Amino acid sequence: MKIQSKILTLIIFLFLISCKTNDNNVSPDPPTPTDIGKAKVWLTRGDKSKLFNREADLSIQAQGSSAVPIITVDTVTKLQTIEGFGAALTGSSAYLFNKKLSSGARQTLLRKLFDTVNGAGISFLRLTIGASDFSLSDFTYDDLPSGQTDFSLQHFSLAGDTNDVIPILKEIVQITPAISLMGSPWSPPAWMKTNGNMKGGKLKTDCYSVYADYFVRYIQEMKNHGVTITAVTPQNEPLYFTAGYPCMEMQPDEQATFIKNHLGPKFQAAGINTKIIIYDHNWDNTYFAISILNDAAVRQFIAGTAFHAYAGDVSAMSAVHNAYPDKGLYFTEISGGAWATDFGSNLMWNMKNIFIGTTQNWSKCALLWNLALDQQYGPTNNGCSNCRGVVTINSSNGQIIFNEEYYSIAHFSKFVRPGAFRVLLTMPQTLSEIGAVAFVNPDGSKAMIVCNYSSSSKTFSVKQGNKNFSYSIPSQSVASVVW
Repeated sequence: MKIQSKILTLIIFLFLISCKTNDNNVSPDPPTPTDIGKAKVWLTRGDKSKLFNREADLSIQAQGSSAVPIITVDTVTKLQTIEGFGAALTGSSAYLFNKKLSSGARQTLLRKLFDTVNGAGISFLRLTIGASDFSLSDFTYDDLPSGQTDFSLQHFSLAGDTNDVIPILKEIVQITPAISLMGSPWSPPAWMKTNGNMKGGKLKTDCYSVYADYFVRYIQEMKNHGVTITAVTPQNEPLYFTAGYPCMEMQPDEQATFIKNHLGPKFQAAGINTKIIIYDHNWDNTYFAISILNDAAVRQFIAGTAFHAYAGDVSAMSAVHNAYPDKGLYFTEISGGAWATDFGSNLMWNMKNIFIGTTQNWSKCALLWNLALDQQYGPTNNGCSNCRGVVTINSSNGQIIFNEEYYSIAHFSKFVRPGAFRVLLTMPQTLSEIGAVAFVNPDGSKAMIVCNYSSSSKTFSVKQGNKNFSYSIPSQSVASVVW
């Protein structure tokens, strides 16, 4: 029995050795890529089947080979710093918020627009200094009977803004205290102008100094209301001065003189650090900005140049950047309207030209026109009769419609926060119908906004350092990817 037991033990031992040897000869399964993180995705489709929809997270993996085109994000190469994204709180917009919505409905809408967690996180607004083509009436902050003047600004008053604009601004500041605010005048008081009228004319040469004082008072008195003006432009659309609403001609040499000898020095004397931004008109003219910036004496007071998109091409912004790379670029106005009602086409145009387009061309911000208008495209003040707001507020029943402009802003403003910087992004030629731009936020998070302009879905891989993830974006869609 002992011999049989030993033989049985030996047989079992040999069997185990044989199994072990066979195991060593079996080819191991290929290793599974290591998931080292997740990227979050929000998607809006041009067919409206998804509107700023949170999608399934993407798997971030250690760098490996890719069978699809690779977009490379280089977070080491820092480009321009971002100041924010948003629109204009015109008098008309503020009136609708303040007078046509209940307190509860207004708060809900403002949070949908400005809250960074549950809303779009709008971070930059443009204001009109006095009336514009979207106000309830013509006014400035120092209106006088014909023939009278007020060089000491004794009659200066923000009364025209205290009805709606300032109350709404205070509510917005409660939601987003650090919001950037840019003020732009459509016209000085009529008594300061060569034609004595808020429409047309020029700034009288003997009123350059008092008009600079007018800007100082505006900034100081808004501050007294708890509103900090971050930047100003001397004149909205200075080369369009034949409108039926407040407007004024201001040629580049006149704007240069005004800033160099009056506005800049008076800001310094008053301890005001509000930025002075020139031009504030269409892409079809780069001479205006460059000719002013060529003067070193005025250049010291200037933070940058603002552009609109009603004429010309977005590349104009890069032309000014290339001439003076130390000065900022700002995109400050474009409106959608009843002339273009296809949601998908408008979304694609906004991405290509305004949001991806301007940031690729060095803009620190992208601002649309009216934050809100009513179902009749108003209230208007002898201006555009069919412009569309970012949201539509029905003045009869309070119903709110979020337009394509809302989603265009949200894809940037929620994920690209003030203080972020754009980083270098390299796109392969095989993705010629894809637009993309990438940023690094102050908290270190990365954001890439990618748009598929084509009629078919596109798949690509994104490589950043030793990480990569893959994504398939549907046709005519925009996605914000955050990691």
